[in-house]
Amino acid sequence: MIGGPGVTPTPPRVFAIAPASVPQETLHKISALKHVQKVAAVDAGAVKVSGAGLNLLAVDPAQFRSWTPKVVADQPAVWEALAKGEMVASGDSARRLGLVLGAAYQVDGGPRLRVAASATLGLPGVDGLVGPELGRRLGLLPGVAVLVHGPEERVAAMDAGVRKLLGKDAQVVTVGGGGGARSGVGDTAEKAPAAPQRVLVGRPTSYLELYRLSAAVCPGLSWTVLAAIGQVESSHGRNNGPSSAGALGPMQFMPATWKAYGVDGDGDGVADIWSPYDAVPSAANYLCATGANQGGEKLRKAVWHYNHSWSYVDKVLGIAAGYAQAYPDG
Repeated sequence: MIGGPGVTPTPPRVFAIAPASVPQETLHKISALKHVQKVAAVDAGAVKVSGAGLNLLAVDPAQFRSWTPKVVADQPAVWEALAKGEMVASGDSARRLGLVLGAAYQVDGGPRLRVAASATLGLPGVDGLVGPELGRRLGLLPGVAVLVHGPEERVAAMDAGVRKLLGKDAQVVTVGGGGGARSGVGDTAEKAPAAPQRVLVGRPTSYLELYRLSAAVCPGLSWTVLAAIGQVESSHGRNNGPSSAGALGPMQFMPATWKAYGVDGDGDGVADIWSPYDAVPSAANYLCATGANQGGEKLRKAVWHYNHSWSYVDKVLGIAAGYAQAYPDG
């Protein structure tokens, strides 16, 4: 089994992305800087999934474990996913982009990515990790990302030295504690009100299953209505906003509405507007409060309350009817 206790964390204090592969000579010079104790260069680059950008690092699981917070290093699921050629999403990016664990996503012009795990990586701007072989298939650039470890109190000096050696075109950030107080696997975003209402649907492996389970929150409501709203609002988590009106997340809730109707769907103690596991059952909760489970004109009015447009209502219910035909077994 890959992963598990025994790794001593050496978190990155400085993280840099260079415009081209960093020569070994430059890496040696960085390692020779005063206070620098450890240096590594990994492949990096951006890909697009349905037009949404993902910034990825391609890493060797065995070598990269010590660069992550200990709670991540000790999680076998993270390292086994990388060894199998699957993606590990950062917790924040999974929420922002609506990535569902276990789901596969088609890279624009490339292979499919299966998101097998989620973790708080502590690396600014990094949306996820893949293994070296998958990184090559995705066209990530070799050796452009540089991680530097040393005493936390010497971050400023290390940052200055790295900037000088990599040049003005490199993007260099200080990371400090490398994950700090919020380090974990599948951590949630900033917490909504304490003790949110719990409506457990778990963490299904597909949006289809999530819609079906969430419909049970509102007996009498068809899952096809939730699926249709999810398609119209965010294309099933592909475009999570914020919208021009300020709506957020895969079901595009306004924050005030979320405060009133948002629920904790996966039982992690948080009602997270960005999480599909919370947002979809919350949509069912809101629709139910406005009478959607009564069908007929009550359903139409409930969907209108979701988005005050009768053309929106017609569009949602038309898509729902299409889902009902495509999945006659429910």
